[in-house]
Amino acid sequence: MKSSKTSSVKVLIADDHEIIRQGLKTIIAETPDLCVVGEAENGNEVLEKVKNIDVDVVVLDYDMPGKNGLDTLIELKSIFPKIPVLILSIFPEDHYGTRFLKAGAAGYLGKASASDQLVEAVRKVSRGGKFVSPELTDKLVANLNKDSEKLPHETLTDREFQVFCMLAAGKKLKEIAETLCLSVNTVSTYRSRILVKMDAENNADIIHYAIKNGLVN
Repeated sequence: MKSSKTSSVKVLIADDHEIIRQGLKTIIAETPDLCVVGEAENGNEVLEKVKNIDVDVVVLDYDMPGKNGLDTLIELKSIFPKIPVLILSIFPEDHYGTRFLKAGAAGYLGKASASDQLVEAVRKVSRGGKFVSPELTDKLVANLNKDSEKLPHETLTDREFQVFCMLAAGKKLKEIAETLCLSVNTVSTYRSRILVKMDAENNADIIHYAIKNGLVN
């Protein structure tokens, strides 16, 4: 739980890959005013750790097994609204960054830039600021009055977007239902809404769109 701060910013690192966590810890260890106080491999572990240790900033990977980054972010902010969350992702910020910022993230950092910008990003969000790249800032400004020009995937709700990403990754309805703790019928309903909003006929169209727009690896 949150308590009085010391001189060091206390960071929780959440990523399902140990090599990534070790790399981030190495970067932070070289910075006197930051320290890693915990690690997590999945969303449920993040929520448990934050309840039991003093954390100032959470560095959260987007693509984790089970409860993904978006679900974890939303739940974390509902319980601990004052803890800033910095999203770390391999996915393009121009497609994903705005969605996470709207969901309550304090910043969005691409893994390719982490070695150069992680310390700056953690410091900034720990002081109550927002960390976004100049490119994402330009996109946010440009989109202020351009809702009608949104790309199809940007019109999806957060839950629809989650299902869309899983469909784009080739997952079956049953797999998606089990991962999101939903019924197959509910997932099927989400899929139907997605097809309408995306003007798609089937899963193949969704996969093609995701690849074309750089939304999947």
